Amino acid sequence: MSENITKEEIIEQFKGNKILKYSTFVVGGIAVVVLAVLAYQNFVSGPKEKASEAEIANGIMYLENDSTRLATEEFEFLVSEYDGYKGGEVSQYALGNLYFEQGNYEAALNELKGVDIDDTYLMTLAIGTQGDCYSELGDYKNAVKMYVKAAERETNDVTTPMFYFKAGINAEEAGDFSKAAEYYKVIKSDYLSFASQKGIDKFITRAENSVIE
Repeated sequence: MSENITKEEIIEQFKGNKILKYSTFVVGGIAVVVLAVLAYQNFVSGPKEKASEAEIANGIMYLENDSTRLATEEFEFLVSEYDGYKGGEVSQYALGNLYFEQGNYEAALNELKGVDIDDTYLMTLAIGTQGDCYSELGDYKNAVKMYVKAAERETNDVTTPMFYFKAGINAEEAGDFSKAAEYYKVIKSDYLSFASQKGIDKFITRAENSVIE
């Protein structure tokens, strides 16, 4: 990866790379951790912020070498060392995603709840991944709340329909079929490309047919 990649290039790469986009949103995978760390390099300012830049590179190195355990330990250290600084916040986001990848959903949720990043995409992903955690834990109502919050935080053609779709799926799991249909209809109305890709009509029909009069 280039040391000089800009945040704008990352975002464009994120928006245009189908594999990165969907692996990221569906499972909160390693790709998103690297995205977060690279974006961080454009935030740093001040001695304490810059002090973590070199150290956070270790986390990237471990991820690139598929050393999940070492990456987890590195980000755990950075979270404790730089809590409240931008590097610490991005590390906390990365750590939450790593915990999620390892199936430790309670720990992932705890970390992601503490993330406070002044960045549109990463903060939206942090909120959405909280929804993923709740969903994996079987708490579908709270999953829906977080997905809707993520979908509506900064409307766009990438995160908004994806999180509305997840909200719909989890609303169905929670037995709220009318809400599920509502979310699917927003996708059909406002996000035609995503709606076409997912075949959204079948989800609308399923949800509407499940509503108990």
